[in-house]
Amino acid sequence: MRISSKSEQGSAFSFGAFPLPVKLQPGTSIELPVIFTPTAKGYANGTLTLASNDPNSPLNMHVQGTGFYLSGPELGVTPSTLTFGSVTVGSSASLQATLTASNAPVTISSDGSTSSEFAILGLNLPQTISAGQSIQVTIQFTPNASGAASGQAGFTSNAANSPTVEQLTGTGVAQGSHSVYLSWDPGSGSSPAGYNIYRANAYAGPFQIINTALDASTNYTDNTVVSGATYYYVTTEVNAQGQESAYSNEVQAVIPSS
Repeated sequence: MRISSKSEQGSAFSFGAFPLPVKLQPGTSIELPVIFTPTAKGYANGTLTLASNDPNSPLNMHVQGTGFYLSGPELGVTPSTLTFGSVTVGSSASLQATLTASNAPVTISSDGSTSSEFAILGLNLPQTISAGQSIQVTIQFTPNASGAASGQAGFTSNAANSPTVEQLTGTGVAQGSHSVYLSWDPGSGSSPAGYNIYRANAYAGPFQIINTALDASTNYTDNTVVSGATYYYVTTEVNAQGQESAYSNEVQAVIPSS
């Protein structure tokens, strides 16, 4: 008998290593590996089919199994600590964290921060994350006084490790008397609707937008810098359709200590 083809019905079941075609002599046998990979908890079935030159071909094999979780759902957060660096008192800086569900879907029912200077943005609760999937959440730091600040962002869910906690740190600094003047050349042959200006506390970012509306000119003055700090700036160009360009070349500004 010569087995010429194979097919599968049911996404949880598949053939293992079984190269075709296969020729079987009378009275002989061959192992047929079948793999069960459940994608959800509960009962699943499928059909595996082999076609051959047998008069009774095709051969349909009905398979079934039950999927279950080896352990309870877990919710992870990365990075474990968000560090905002120095932020001017009264202004805000935002960073993103990643929430990942493991073993099973995780439903986040509530969130909260231990400090009024840190806020969790962008979660529409309750929110379910499928097993193996991730979502982004924004944490905002708005210092209300000079000095070091710390807190925790917590996410309550059906996960075994609930609440999942992320550490938060930042430093509030008083606004000084310095400013940074930026200017740039427009893109060649372009007619932009305006520009966005981004600032970071470290080389290569992460960058945060600092203009409240598109800047129609090719210059910008940052009046929110603090004495003794170092900043990094990039700009982007936005066209009439709202499409934003990649970052420009990065420039550094070192603010005097006095």
